[in-house]
Amino acid sequence: MSNILIVDDDQAICRTLQIHFQHLGHEVEICHGVEAGLALLEGYVADVLVLDICMAGMSGLEGLPLFKALRPALRIIMITAFHDMQSTIEAMQRGADEYIHKPLDLDEIDQAVGMALNYQRQHGSSGIEIPREPKAGAFNLVGSSHGMRDIFKTIGRVASTRAAVLIQGESGTGKEMVARAIHHASDRRQGPFVAINCAALVDGLLESEMFGHKRGAFTGAVKDQPGKFALASNGTLFLDEVGELSQATQAKLLRVLQEQEYTPLGGCQPCHTDARIIAATNVDLPAAMASGAFREDLFYRLQVVNISLPPLRERKGDLVELVQTLMARINKELGRNVHTLSLEAMAALNNYHWPGNVRELQNMLTKAVALCNGELLTPDLLPEYVQQTLALPAKMEAQPNWDLSLQDMERVHVEQVLERTGWHKGQACEILGISRPRLQRMIVSYGLQHQDNLAS
Repeated sequence: MSNILIVDDDQAICRTLQIHFQHLGHEVEICHGVEAGLALLEGYVADVLVLDICMAGMSGLEGLPLFKALRPALRIIMITAFHDMQSTIEAMQRGADEYIHKPLDLDEIDQAVGMALNYQRQHGSSGIEIPREPKAGAFNLVGSSHGMRDIFKTIGRVASTRAAVLIQGESGTGKEMVARAIHHASDRRQGPFVAINCAALVDGLLESEMFGHKRGAFTGAVKDQPGKFALASNGTLFLDEVGELSQATQAKLLRVLQEQEYTPLGGCQPCHTDARIIAATNVDLPAAMASGAFREDLFYRLQVVNISLPPLRERKGDLVELVQTLMARINKELGRNVHTLSLEAMAALNNYHWPGNVRELQNMLTKAVALCNGELLTPDLLPEYVQQTLALPAKMEAQPNWDLSLQDMERVHVEQVLERTGWHKGQACEILGISRPRLQRMIVSYGLQHQDNLAS
């Protein structure tokens, strides 16, 4: 049973909502003004406040921050007969959780109250704690999985050399972050890191961007313009989407890599470059070579060292650490204070297959933190297609095992073993053949919960 406080000077609406919520099993209190509601809350703990905006005396908008100051955890649903944009924006900025127009739709207000109560339940349970401050350093890569540890080792070995590096991986896996980490760990860290997207410009403009041009080289070239190779001198030049280069530009890039010199458009004298080259692509370059779209000699020049970034779906063990790191950064950037991710939200993130990889995760968390009204991020702030993954375990029980991914099978098996052992973690570790710290990481990563909190 939950406690609901209704503050509205319309007695008919108050009585209607009181009867409705009492019928649903809730405890309901009524006040007909902000001052009376504040006085009642001095000795009454409400879970949800339904607050009208326009009332005699102090308005709901004026009273909203006072209610929040008195009961910070109180979830507040604003109701109003006015549909203007300004009051809606102001209500949300002052801490309202929902804004519903009159005449009231009981289904709509039931949904809003249900979400508010669900938030309260989750807020009272454990969750993923988000650090108050992001990790120091601009180029921290995150991950403790075997694949990421190998990448960190490779970065350490090649950073201090001039060897060209080719970073391959799906879009959004963090290829530029790896390039920046190599630069930051090298003796060139004081020099510039210059990036160019090879897929963003047509051939003529791309050559001018890369090699620069002389005055009069083409219409509009009114002065000499240095290219990226010149700007990256004594630093690092990052060629993103290198697999999209045309054959002509590939040939010119090959010469730069071989001779360490280039000629600006419209120029006669070659220029020397000291830039360290790091390239990245999500294109299957061996297949592109087989079809004749990419030069074999350029490929081998670029991939003196090859780093392959795994997609996020293959490194789910890093997901909790990624979420903590990203949300700490997002909190700081947006000036927010979202310091807990509910276990149910973590389970939804873990069930999702992440076609957009880490970039998609970052964008999703940024939107969720921006919309979060409080310190707890719950599943309702995630996209609906991610929320739907929470139904996976129930669906999986009715499916043959060969229809499941290895990740889903692991989650179901771990959960079943924990339930069978009464959540005795020592026994579960013996059955699963894993260490206790690894079991704990899996419990957190998969968002598994034991309601009875049995001793282990």
